[in-house]
Amino acid sequence: MVHYLPAHIVDIIDVETLEPQKDSFINEHLKEVFSDLLFKVEMNQKVGYLYLLFEHKSFQSPTVAVQLLQYMCDIWKTAAHQHKSAKLPLIIPLVIYHGKNPWHTGESLADLIEGFDLLSEAMKSYTPNFNYILFDVSTFSDADILGPIELRLSFTALRDIHSDDPKILKQMIYHAIDVIYTVDMKDVGLAYFETLIRYIFSASGAFSKHDIHDIVKTLEQAYPKGSDVVMTIADILREEGLEQGLEQGLKQGMAKALHKMLTMKLNEIPEATIQHVYQLDEARINTIIEHFDEIETIDDLNNYL
Repeated sequence: MVHYLPAHIVDIIDVETLEPQKDSFINEHLKEVFSDLLFKVEMNQKVGYLYLLFEHKSFQSPTVAVQLLQYMCDIWKTAAHQHKSAKLPLIIPLVIYHGKNPWHTGESLADLIEGFDLLSEAMKSYTPNFNYILFDVSTFSDADILGPIELRLSFTALRDIHSDDPKILKQMIYHAIDVIYTVDMKDVGLAYFETLIRYIFSASGAFSKHDIHDIVKTLEQAYPKGSDVVMTIADILREEGLEQGLEQGLKQGMAKALHKMLTMKLNEIPEATIQHVYQLDEARINTIIEHFDEIETIDDLNNYL
């Protein structure tokens, strides 16, 4: 936290009081787009919250500030009900984004309100507005990625996951293995690595069967035979890469191809429609491709979604 939050926020937070909350404020309809984490923490010696919204799709949600406002209101309602207080706690909203393109939809609610900048200060006072802190991981350099090794590996994976070059992802995997093998993180390290591998193979379509075979071969040659850690990692790679990752990678690749075809034919496609395309199963993608000549408008496309 101290590596990423602005200094003026770190100065008022007692990090020793940081406590994760079990509540989530994402509805079922948006779980494919967002995840969230809520942390209770003392700020200026009063109870406050850090609300972290993680956008885990490849495309930006232009109305993320509206979603944040709704979730913040839900947090205030929950806090008011639990503590029976007339005062509401301070909430600092944070957004983590790791799409292919740099964030360009603004960092405040006012950015979404048409003509807000043209209003007088008196008129602006009638309209709610707030800023949120944005972590655009897609723009992070290696030097920007700080903190504990688990956090550094996670941010590196988020930054590089959209790469079409399997060499980049391979190097990320080898680095993670080096860390676990050298530091001897044992059970905790293996559990973390397994989660990382599952994420890489489910979210990336860059790997071929040959790439995964190459990773396992490199792993077995680079480390002493018989190492429980190395053998367990190799088993994870085989299982996830060959059984799950390739299947998911194929679907992801088909969705990318369909997205490109639709963009060339229809020009402007609503963000929600693009996100829907990437959530389709393989059979539905094939159906759209088979009937591609019949799709002339967004409405035609929506009939197949």
